[in-house]
Amino acid sequence: MRIPLKATGLALACAAALAGCGGGGGKPLLTLDGAKPLVIAHRGASGYLPEHTLEAYAKAIDLGADSIEPDLISTKDGVLIARHDPNLAYSTDVASRPEFANRKRVDWNVDGELQTGWFAHDFTLAEIKKLGAIATDAERPQQYNGQFKVVTFQEIIDLAKSRSVGGRVISVYPETKNPTYHRQLGLPLEDKLIAQLTAAGWNRKDAPVFVQSFEPSSLKYMKGKGLQTRLIQLIDADDYDFKTGGLSFAPPYDRPYDWTLAGDKRLFSAMVTPAGLAEIKTYADGIGPWKPYIVPVKGEFDANGKMKDLNSDGKVNLQDARTQPPTSLIADAHKAGLFVHAYTFRNEKRRLAFDYAGNPQAEYLQFYRLGVDGVFSDFTDTALAARDAYLREMGY
Repeated sequence: MRIPLKATGLALACAAALAGCGGGGGKPLLTLDGAKPLVIAHRGASGYLPEHTLEAYAKAIDLGADSIEPDLISTKDGVLIARHDPNLAYSTDVASRPEFANRKRVDWNVDGELQTGWFAHDFTLAEIKKLGAIATDAERPQQYNGQFKVVTFQEIIDLAKSRSVGGRVISVYPETKNPTYHRQLGLPLEDKLIAQLTAAGWNRKDAPVFVQSFEPSSLKYMKGKGLQTRLIQLIDADDYDFKTGGLSFAPPYDRPYDWTLAGDKRLFSAMVTPAGLAEIKTYADGIGPWKPYIVPVKGEFDANGKMKDLNSDGKVNLQDARTQPPTSLIADAHKAGLFVHAYTFRNEKRRLAFDYAGNPQAEYLQFYRLGVDGVFSDFTDTALAARDAYLREMGY
């Protein structure tokens, strides 16, 4: 089954740039709908500015992103804000704010994982707006720490609308983050998300919106409550298994947390089987798998069972693992009528397998050539440069 172009939310963009969307006489693209793959700004231009801030989203749009992606959590007063974690210690300067010292929680349970820090559900929006966002990766620019504020989902909607001009459509790609956790707190995310998308005029299949979650029950609930936007099932794992070329599965990244509470013993890996994909198709339009589900990586081991340091930097990590033959996941998903948006593409050399030789564009090109429908990227400009190279390669 092929999704009509209108359903991708890129109809206007494709009309303006037919050559990039499978027209103009080039080779057919391998995406589900034949359109050029989406570049999704993961938490904004998070490779350059503190993530999930209005400034990061605006920069991603300036760089040319097709879509901007916020993870949504809730404040104490029920406002949806963009943060990757309920624990504000990871991405804000809350720890340096003496007025909030007494809000610190120790061994607080988040999806079965004990965390220590400051949690959004203990703060009103007004209090959270006093915090400054910080870079979450030590290798990324630190000079902006504390300068930018936490952003609300409504502010993101308003930004996307204001920047969708001249035939360009900026889509939004919200995730219900830790939805069971928020439901347990009495701060469910789903109804508020539906209400805001409806108020924006975006509760329709061809709206510039993708709604994603790791928990199937969250997606199923929203579909049952009348959400008509495209829905995406995210698929995770705990880590690479360099010895086998597979993945490891450990809590809380072994299975969706709603499955854990329901006693469902399946792992995330069950979702990428033909049966799992068929099940996802009953409630979603696409999948968002972690990259090694598509391109596995594997280390080389000596006679003593020690992984070889292929790049001779004195450390053994992903940079010493070789890519393996791609799996059939993209083809299998397309056969089931599901598009595939893979995550997360980054520029840092430590995040690139040995075969890419430190060149992030080489990784993008491999995935584009395999027919991926979209990529979540921290570096919008790199993703677009690689996409342009791919489209030229295909004759557009």
